[in-house]
This record gives sequence, structure tokens and C-alpha cells, in this order.
Amino acid sequence: MSEAKKDNEKPQKLTKKSILKLRGIFHYLKPYGFMYFIGWVFLVLSTSAGLVFPYLMGKLLGTTVNASTPAASTDFLNLGNVTNVALALFVLFGIQALFSFFRVVIFNNVTENSLRDLRNDAFSKMVFMPLDFFNTNKVGELTSRVSSDITQIQETLRTTIAEFFRQIVIIVGGIAFLIFISWKLALIMLATVPVMALIAVFFGRYIRRLSKEAQNFSAHSNAIVEEALSGIANVKAFTNEHFNINRFRKNTQELRDLNVRSGVWRGLFVSFIIFCLFGAIVFIVWQGLLMTQGANPELSKEGFYQFVLFTIMMGASVGSLPDLYANIQKAIGATENLMEIINGKSELELHVGTQKNEILGQIEFQDVRFAYPQRKDMDVLNSISFKIERNQTLAIVGASGAGKTTITNLLLGFYQADNGKVLIDGVSVSDYDLNYLRENLAIVPQDVLLFSGSILENIRFGLTDATDEQVIVAAKQANAWEFIDSFPEGLQTEVGDRGIQLSGGQKQRIAIARALLKNPCILILDEATSALDSESERLVQDALSNLMKDRTSLVIAHRLSTIRKADKILVMKDGRIEEAGNHQELMELKGNYANLVSLQLLDN
Repeated sequence: MSEAKKDNEKPQKLTKKSILKLRGIFHYLKPYGFMYFIGWVFLVLSTSAGLVFPYLMGKLLGTTVNASTPAASTDFLNLGNVTNVALALFVLFGIQALFSFFRVVIFNNVTENSLRDLRNDAFSKMVFMPLDFFNTNKVGELTSRVSSDITQIQETLRTTIAEFFRQIVIIVGGIAFLIFISWKLALIMLATVPVMALIAVFFGRYIRRLSKEAQNFSAHSNAIVEEALSGIANVKAFTNEHFNINRFRKNTQELRDLNVRSGVWRGLFVSFIIFCLFGAIVFIVWQGLLMTQGANPELSKEGFYQFVLFTIMMGASVGSLPDLYANIQKAIGATENLMEIINGKSELELHVGTQKNEILGQIEFQDVRFAYPQRKDMDVLNSISFKIERNQTLAIVGASGAGKTTITNLLLGFYQADNGKVLIDGVSVSDYDLNYLRENLAIVPQDVLLFSGSILENIRFGLTDATDEQVIVAAKQANAWEFIDSFPEGLQTEVGDRGIQLSGGQKQRIAIARALLKNPCILILDEATSALDSESERLVQDALSNLMKDRTSLVIAHRLSTIRKADKILVMKDGRIEEAGNHQELMELKGNYANLVSLQLLDN
């Protein structure tokens, strides 16, 4: 179970801060406020109608037993016989059914409209959040925000709040009716049944918690079995059979002890229900019957039946309140999580640049220093300076962690330099309009992410309004059309989850076609061929050559054979530029670059 899910299952305490955040949800209800108000009107009407039921039902039972009306009767409706009371009940059911229908439909429509807006805002906010936001928040937790959190809010707005209000009205209205029928019996009931009902609820919740713990131990036992049997060869090779048996025995013993303890509490719970809760009801009935005896009874038979029915209805309402309240608390926690996202600062809010000067492709880093926000004490780039002219190719080489990818992140505006300047055509990256900047850049990464859908949709991701003809041209230039055309469904071929149905070389060529379709001024190639076999690499390299024509290119590569023709090569180590020049200059220097080339030649 994910941490996010565990957090959602824990009721949140009602605090002033949480209530203030909860107000954010009413922003989404506001456009549908009138309909929501009408829904509440129907809720009040249906609940009020429900309170009349015990009164009429008691009257029906009382009339059946004794047709005459005692002096102490609570008859304030002129219903003299069984048939009239029964008809009144059917009319009541019809009215309540109608009110309930409109209440459910209105609440459902308002909730779905509000949550549609909330989902849209939450997702829109997330996709525009800075990259650092995704470094500090797990993707699983974020997806939980727009799924389980919103589901929790959905149930609360649609049913829980209405039910909570309805049960409160039933309890308050029921107490008023009971006092009207017999204040003495009402005091006896209030001193026993609600207390017993609440004890039963908390008793039951404790037993459910023990059951959840037992499920966790059972899942752990299954995991031990699965691991041992899946890796049975390793278990035998290391003679660890007894080690795994002991682990399993320890877990099953703990599971047994927990279930035995749970059984004891379940037994006590059943005993409590039988003796205490049912005993309290019998005690109330006994006291009520005593009040109906004698020549001048304090309570009529009709009033007694009404009292019993109101007591049962109130007992059920009292018993349901804790769970309803807990669900409302969970919804408050879910709302807090969502409001933190929605109220957070997006990239568009943090990035103040507005310039949209034509981008030609000159790139310059001036004494740039940068450290990631989570590790401010560790410089990833330390006084980096270089310049590349329009339509030239810059290659960056170096070990993992040298800062190569960080340079591309700064260029794309994912992060801002701590010191120094990152310039494109002499204008700071931070001064450009962010969308305009990225529209003029394209990246072909090492690990290509294809979205679930067709090849056509994935290539068109580079230019969403491109025609099929433009897509085909881009695919041909990327050396992708041959394999696409060989598929029975051509461009409509589904690529599967994350492109699983395509090979690495095919995915790379689709990514190149995507970049070609975008037609950027500046191209970033982040180790685009490092994971390919020789034949795939040749096809991809040909496609990259087409892609790099007449545009500024920044190439990160481990395979040095792919960057020999670069106009400038930077050799990086520990966030610094150790060597700079073209291939020939660096080979003559006989430094780190020359050593790297020699090592790769030996490996080949």
C-alpha cells in the first residue's frame, strides 16, 4: 500500500487551518450554488417526511391493537381507522421517494460538475508545475491526488455530508418527538441506548483495525512464500531453506497470536451486543409497557409503538455518526492535499519572462553556477562558460554526474542558474516567454517515452495540428517510414504502454520524426544512440543527420564516434569544463578526450 493511500485512510483532525483549506472546495461548488441549495431543500423535506413515518406507523399499530383512542393518546391527525392511516403512510412514502429522488440527482449532478472542474484544475496545475516539484513528490502520490483523493471528496459531497446532516436531524427531531410522547421514557432512553450504540461502534472499529493488521501479516506471509519459491535456486544454492522456514514460521505465529486476540475481542463484542445493547432495548420496552398499564396509563399503546420506532431510528442514526464523521475527516485531509497542489506556484507564475524575439540559435553560458534545490551545498555546474553560434553543433562528453544533462535543463528553462547567465541570441533564457522558448527547442532523449496510442499520435506530439502528409514526410526523414509502412495498420498501429510493442531503434526514430515535425531552432540530443545495436545506430545516425541540418545542435554522447564532426566539444568533469575544442584540437592536446577516444577504440 502506498504512503499516500495510507495517509488518506487516516482521518484528519479538524483544525482551524484544515477548515480554512476546506473552503477551497466551495470555490468549485459556487458556480452550481443555486442547484446545490435546491438539493438541500429537498434533503430537508425528505428527512422531515421520514420523521413522520414512526408517528404514523405507531398509530397504525396502536389502532390495530385497540380501536378506541385512550385519553393520553398523541393523536393530532384526524385519522380514525386503519385504512386511513395506511393510506397516509403510502402518501408519505410517495412524497419521500419523490423528494429523495430529486435530492440524489441534484447532489450527484452538482458533485460531478464540481469534481470535473477540480480534476481539470489539479491536472492542469500539475503539468505546469516546475520540474523540482516532481523531484520532491512521488508520481504515485500525485496520481493518488487526482484519483483516490478526489474519489474520497466525491463520496463526501455526494452522500456523506447529506447523510450526516440527515442523521443529525433524525436524532434532534426524534428526541423532540420522544419528549412530546413521554418525557420520562425519553430520559430513560437517552441515558441508555445512545451510550450503548456508541460503545458498540467503537468496539466494532477496534475489531476492524485488528482485522486489518491480520491482513497485513497474511500479505507478508504470502510475500515470503512468493520470494522463496521464485528464487528457489538461490535459496538452495546458499542453503537458506531453514532461514526462510524460520522467517515464515515467525510470521505465521504472529498472525496466529493476532487472530486469537481478535477472536477474544469478537467474542466480547457479540456478548456485549446480546447482553448490553439488546438488554438496553428490552429495558426501554419494559419501562414503556409498565407505563401503558393501569386504569389511567401514562402512555397509550399507540404512543408506546411510536416511541419504540423512534428509538430504533435514533439508535441507527447514532450508530452511523462516527463512521460518517470519520469519512468527512478523510475528505478534509484529501482536500488539503489537493489544495496544496492547486494553490502552489506553477512554472508560468514563477517564470516572469515575456519576450518573444525571433530565436536564431546562438547559445552562450556566462560563468554559470548551479546547484539543485535539494542539494544546495553541492554545485553541479561551477563557473561554466562557452559559446556556440547559430547552426553549429556543440558536443558535451564526460562521466555520469559531470553536469552534462544539467546544461540542457537550464537551456530548456527547467531550472534557473544560481549565478551567471544562460543566453540565447544574447537574451537571457529567463526573459523569454516560457512556452515560446520551448516551442523553439526540441529534445531527443536516450530513453524515449512514447505515449499509449498510435504511431500517428506519437509523431504528431511534436506538432499537434500537423497533417497526415506532414507526419509521413517527417517519418521518412527519420528513417521510420519503412518499418511503419510494414505494419498492417501503418500509422494507426498502437505502440502499447510506453511504446512496449516497438524496439529501441524504432522508438528513437519515432522520437526523431517527432522532433523533425516540430522543426526547432535548437536541437538537444541526450545520448540518443547509446543503447542501440550497430544496425539500429546506423539508421538512427542517418536520421539524426537529417534532423541536425540547418539548426543549432547540442549533443550529449558516450560514444565519441558520433561527435567527431561537432564544431566544438566540451569535456566536463565534476561540473567544470576541463577541455574545449574540436576533435582534431583535442586529440592533439592528448588530454582526457584523447584518453577517452583511445579507451573506446580498445573496447571496440
